[in-house]
Amino acid sequence: MGPRKVRLLADVIRGKKAVKAQNLLVVMPKRAAKPLLKLLNSAIANAKHNHSLDVENLRVQSITVDGGPVLKRWMPKAHGRATPIRERTSHINLVLVDIKKEVKKEEEKK
Repeated sequence: MGPRKVRLLADVIRGKKAVKAQNLLVVMPKRAAKPLLKLLNSAIANAKHNHSLDVENLRVQSITVDGGPVLKRWMPKAHGRATPIRERTSHINLVLVDIKKEVKKEEEKK
């Protein structure tokens, strides 16, 4: 899926709590919502299992969508011509952060 299409939804969930981001992606009519939801669920499961973090305290700190490899194809057209088709792909980086740890760091700075 092209990065421009995925970025539309990435901008919606950036900075939101993980549970709220899940709920938003479930009801979004865009086709990119399904792969993003799958990625978010995987990130939440990793945080819960590997780092013993509470799901309610997770927030989407950053999400970036970069272009991946482009598959180049050709489509036949009229009069023996061919036109290029570029099937774009995306690389998505998602970072979750624990809200409680974030608050403690801010208090220490003050």
